[in-house]
Amino acid sequence: MDKFQGQLEQYAALAIEVGVNVQAGQQLCIISPISAAPFVREAVKHAYKIGAKYVYVDWSDEQIIRTRAELASEEGLAHYPEWHAKGRVEMAEAGAAFLWVVAENPDLLKGIDPSRVATTTKATREALQPFLQFTLGNKVAWSIVAVPSEAWANKVFPEMPETERVDALWAAIFSATRVNDPTPVDTWKKHASSLDERAQWLNAQRFRKLHYRAPGTDLTIGLTDGHIWTSAGARNAAGNAFIPNMPTEEVFTSPHRELVNGTVSSSKPLSYNGSLIDGFSFTFKDGRIVDYKADQAYEALKELVETDDGSHYLGEIALVPHRSPISDTNLIFYNTLFDENAACHLAIGFGFPFCLEGGLQMSKEQLRERGLNDSLAHEDFMIGGPELDIDGISEDGSIVPIFRGGNWV
Repeated sequence: MDKFQGQLEQYAALAIEVGVNVQAGQQLCIISPISAAPFVREAVKHAYKIGAKYVYVDWSDEQIIRTRAELASEEGLAHYPEWHAKGRVEMAEAGAAFLWVVAENPDLLKGIDPSRVATTTKATREALQPFLQFTLGNKVAWSIVAVPSEAWANKVFPEMPETERVDALWAAIFSATRVNDPTPVDTWKKHASSLDERAQWLNAQRFRKLHYRAPGTDLTIGLTDGHIWTSAGARNAAGNAFIPNMPTEEVFTSPHRELVNGTVSSSKPLSYNGSLIDGFSFTFKDGRIVDYKADQAYEALKELVETDDGSHYLGEIALVPHRSPISDTNLIFYNTLFDENAACHLAIGFGFPFCLEGGLQMSKEQLRERGLNDSLAHEDFMIGGPELDIDGISEDGSIVPIFRGGNWV
């Protein structure tokens, strides 16, 4: 890792200054596995250097996660400590920023009964609902970054000598996140501006529907009245800019939950709750998933779809070009943060209030009336590739090409 020290420091600076954009006197919460400790230490150091008031690190350990999934009672799996959920809310109310560090192990819970995993996931999501209102509404600055783990590197580079795999994954992450650029902070600001221009063009079109076509995919998605396309950048309640996902190549909005019809097939595996779901597809009728299939980890897919009623509907549509720094690596990362930014994707589950005009001021009931989906779940899955075409359909029925061959027209 020593040979990457300079890049590691740059990466940490990006996460702190551009990702969550920590302000002087602000608190920061970093949520991370202990395997990412070297990166977290650099992030903490940089946060204090630029004036953070206090940095709290919430550690986890994948072996303990696996042990709980194997051995805990059903009652224990359904438990989430109230004090922990309240702590997140208290930090958010105090204006803290939140940085998630992920170090994926795609096979962490392989062999565990998916229903046990689903019990824990549902309990966690229910307990954290009050906190999620701060992130979903962009009331606080938040961001997600990734660092390698041995298990993740082994999955991405199985043909490479074992001693070289982690370094190879670090190199791929640095490339995808533009860390290797001479001035990465400036580069990120220009990149965010470019994505904003895409979103502005889409907002000016006021499309009523999008039509997706690719092998195994023929899907029409209706858009809500007053939908808003947004991109990399966001602003918290204090007006400070932040980047929720690093890397990011997407422009996205939330669809009308009842206006989705047709079939869509995945183009990349989905790493979900320690299982790798692959070769899957969904069929929608009037917005609802009425059929789904998977070549691998069908039971895990079933647990996702059956999370609640809202997990049978879409909450996000995201446009991502096939050609991007991530896609150009020609890697499957087995990590949604990266794979979703190498391909167009959709998300099962809740929609974003900030993707609807006036949505942040609406109640859940009002959002539902406007067509926004609500669920405990929100899970992205990738559908893009070099054969994907997307058309925008206007109010008068005219058709405007948006994507051809997987890229922006």
